[in-house]
Amino acid sequence: MLDKLAKIEERFNELTRWMARPEIASDHVRLAECARERSELEPIVMRYREYLSIFAQMQEAQELLDEDDAEIIELARAELEELEPRSTELAEELKRMLLPKDPRDEKNVIVEIRAGAGGDEAGLFAADLSRMYMHYAEKHDWKTQILGANETGVGGYKEVIFEVAGHGAYSRLKYESGVHRVQRVPVTESSGRIHTSTATVAVLPEMDEVDIEIDPSDLEIETYGASGPGGQHMQKNATAVRIVHKPSGLVVACESQRSLTQNRLQAMAVLRSRLYDIEEQKRLTERKEARRSQVGSGDRSEKIRTYNFPQNRVTDHRIGVSVYNLESVLDGELDMFIDELATTEEAERLQSLGE
Repeated sequence: MLDKLAKIEERFNELTRWMARPEIASDHVRLAECARERSELEPIVMRYREYLSIFAQMQEAQELLDEDDAEIIELARAELEELEPRSTELAEELKRMLLPKDPRDEKNVIVEIRAGAGGDEAGLFAADLSRMYMHYAEKHDWKTQILGANETGVGGYKEVIFEVAGHGAYSRLKYESGVHRVQRVPVTESSGRIHTSTATVAVLPEMDEVDIEIDPSDLEIETYGASGPGGQHMQKNATAVRIVHKPSGLVVACESQRSLTQNRLQAMAVLRSRLYDIEEQKRLTERKEARRSQVGSGDRSEKIRTYNFPQNRVTDHRIGVSVYNLESVLDGELDMFIDELATTEEAERLQSLGE
């Protein structure tokens, strides 16, 4: 670990020297690139330097334990008792900081929510979930845009697909993939009986063309008049697009934009993300050593969270955490779950690193 940290510090110092050179300082593009990389390395370098300083102080204190003076020995022991906990804390923190980052974490995401069991009530719950994630995105200053929706006619969704664009969107929302369950009395239930309904959530990183290559000959593209906002004008012009990926059978339709080009670009973005997700699921399935409880594995057959209206309770089954403030959760207050899920995933990665 120390060798890796020393190389990171060396790179940090090199970038600092480069940024002081006139030819770099006058080149705004290269200067920005150096500054960005340096700022990413700075937190771990600062922790590393603090760790080295404490380690040096501990060595000095250790040497004083061999002195003949009882008072000096007592002071050395006291100093070691003070420094050792911080040294251990920094070592663990540095180990976490060295963990490889998911290269997808900074990507925008495409969220797909589909009604499951429960008829109209499942569709209403799908609408509740879509609003919850849009509120969450708003709290993080991320932008959202609906790419496609199939409404139920009673205010719900059979399916809704939207983009969340913002720094680190996938790093947070990736934990939301799975089956969400709601327990409540539907508005149509005259006897007051509690129903259980479900909706599935898929969070896909938005992939670039360089990430997923698609052979144009594998695509069947159809254009048609959109039925969304813009109505009559959009019906006169074929602005909506439906793309079939023949090898996989995937079908993507988009009609949320006023131009055919924009709808086609968005449909291709959804298709790339879905194709990437299929390959990722295959890879995860084939990984025999993956733990059954692994966070973020994308296993959508597992119920990950229950929203219980009668008890005002939301329970995340993966981490065994319950909160009794359902209204605030549906208003986008999800960080208490996501923080714990991220911490759990990190702990598992550290454990697997040590095995």
